[in-house]
Amino acid sequence: MGKRMLRVGNRIGVWLYKTSDGRVGSGSKDVLVLMLTTPGRRTGVPRSTCVRYLETADGLLVWGTGSGSRHDPDWFCNLRAADSTDVQIGAEHTQMRMRELTGAERGTIWTDVILREDPGIGRFATKARRTIPVAVLEPLEG
Repeated sequence: MGKRMLRVGNRIGVWLYKTSDGRVGSGSKDVLVLMLTTPGRRTGVPRSTCVRYLETADGLLVWGTGSGSRHDPDWFCNLRAADSTDVQIGAEHTQMRMRELTGAERGTIWTDVILREDPGIGRFATKARRTIPVAVLEPLEG
């Protein structure tokens, strides 16, 4: 039942984001939310999801808590497999590529940027008992 509720919630969130050009979708003015549309890694069918992000000098940080699931979320797995993704922030669309952070770089960003911004995110890592994947989205050049 829980996974089905997450899917329904995602569909509603995507619909709200698309129809409002991102004006509705986060539930809070303090939380930045973007919409990713990425080909499914098995089907190639475009899949959209709304995710929280943080802006940095290197690009947009995204992380895959999956609400504390034991597995990385499908959207993050699709992002890993794709050459690029459509990122919508508000009404603006940008083609971007993902660079997954690993090792010390990932650990530093997780602790010093993501958890500093919102310490409550750590509860999902504790629940998941896995390393939460973190990526930087960078605009495609040219």
